[in-house]
Amino acid sequence: MGQFRQRPGRETGSLVSMLGPVNRGWFGKVDGWLRSAANGLFAGVCVVCSEAADPGQGLCDECAAALPWNRICCARCALPLGADAALCGDCLRDPPPFGSARAIWRYAFPLDRLLPRFKFHEDLAAGVVIARGMAEALRKAPRPDALIPVPLHRRRLRERGYDQALELAKILARELDLPLIVDGLRRVIPTKAQTGLDARARRRNLRGAFEARTFRPWLRHVALIDDVMTTGATLREATRALRAAGVERVDVWVAARVQ
Repeated sequence: MGQFRQRPGRETGSLVSMLGPVNRGWFGKVDGWLRSAANGLFAGVCVVCSEAADPGQGLCDECAAALPWNRICCARCALPLGADAALCGDCLRDPPPFGSARAIWRYAFPLDRLLPRFKFHEDLAAGVVIARGMAEALRKAPRPDALIPVPLHRRRLRERGYDQALELAKILARELDLPLIVDGLRRVIPTKAQTGLDARARRRNLRGAFEARTFRPWLRHVALIDDVMTTGATLREATRALRAAGVERVDVWVAARVQ
């Protein structure tokens, strides 16, 4: 994968100049959406059921207690497992190119309500709740050199109006005090929707879909950020692009893993 074309006025020979102030002072700079979402949280209403909630949490006690934490899972791909095991069968047969995956929750209630609302219906308050929960769960995770969100193709971005992985990554970068590289990956092929495709078809659909900036030798360890991991095909392909660009270790951080 080649290096992106250099933008005017930006040096590419330094990680610091590449990152710039992306994750500094971002509150209120993203078209005001984060401030509006936070105001909604502080109204003391649960974003799932609209019952009274802790203003700082955004969830009522019942919905918070229902969060499906993904604690028993494959150490490599975070697939939820029924019993303790180091690796799932798929990872034993065909290990993914990323080093490890952290999926904070299983894709079940209330994540199956929150994530579609955030991803498809512009419910940005739900995104704030998800990202804050992720940040708390990841505070003790091995710290990468930077965060890189899995990007949408520009055509899909125009349709949706915002990139949900990027919005999660912005909050994670702020909460965890980590650099954020917004344009570390580029989606160069407008792949068709993955819904309804089996694992093999998903991989074929995504082959060659990403290009990565050339990072060697400035960046060794990154965390890829996305909302949901189903078969892992998207994250595998994004990881391959980053590894080809010189990144030595790629970890995956997602909100939820489909069982």
